[in-house]
Amino acid sequence: MKHSTVRLRRLSRELRTLRATTGMTTEAAAEQLGWSRSKLNRFETGKGAPTPTDVAAICHLYCAEAATTEAMVQLTREVARRGWWTAYSDVFTGSYVEFEAAARTICHWAPLVVPGLLQTEDYAREIIRAGHPDRPDIELTRRVDARMQRKTTLLGAHAPTLHVLIGEGVLHYPVGSANVMAHQLGEILHDMDRPNITVQVLPLKAGVHGGTEGAFSVLSFDEDDPDLGYAECPAGEVYVEDGEQVRRLMLTFERLTDACLSPEESVAFIAAVRSKHDLP
Repeated sequence: MKHSTVRLRRLSRELRTLRATTGMTTEAAAEQLGWSRSKLNRFETGKGAPTPTDVAAICHLYCAEAATTEAMVQLTREVARRGWWTAYSDVFTGSYVEFEAAARTICHWAPLVVPGLLQTEDYAREIIRAGHPDRPDIELTRRVDARMQRKTTLLGAHAPTLHVLIGEGVLHYPVGSANVMAHQLGEILHDMDRPNITVQVLPLKAGVHGGTEGAFSVLSFDEDDPDLGYAECPAGEVYVEDGEQVRRLMLTFERLTDACLSPEESVAFIAAVRSKHDLP
């Protein structure tokens, strides 16, 4: 069974915190539980999912209060809860989409293409086809459907705050026909009217900047979950969890933000680029 990466990450942190309050080592706790050290270590590092019985035993050993035990056991049950993205497990091979769905704030630097959360269906199809030129149309359609499903994250009462920085070249880079680009830029302008979405353009005249090494995201969560950095490349996905490395990513994002046009200036800039495309 594919477990919830977000909730498993939270559970493992809570288990480590509980043990730390007792002063017990992993070896001592595992011995009293009658487990191997590796079993408890898997639970504390998120490499394995404990059962509710396992967690109840851990809480009993650590003399946790009844309310804490109940909350921990409930969180353990939720680890197995399936999200909408599991229906697209053949498309989403990593855990990013789940982290994205759980985030309260998403900061994304996009130097090459419009980020997936803001893509129109036609734009997404062109991008996905370019990345998977040998895949059959039915698979491409499924990948497009999955990407469009991601956009529902931005709707509703629990929608995250999305702050996107886009390189000016993204607006000019031809993806599909002029009509595809016109509609894509129009969609961005429409999205910018949403109170939870901010888009800024980094103009070419800004010169060399700290984002030249590629796209990245920094995600922030509720319930004291640590921030998460993320980058994707042809070789795979990179998750950045080290606090200092995430802070450096966020500092780069802040410096890029300072170099960007303001949100108001960005609206005018995108609208001007869009007007150069012919609409039917």
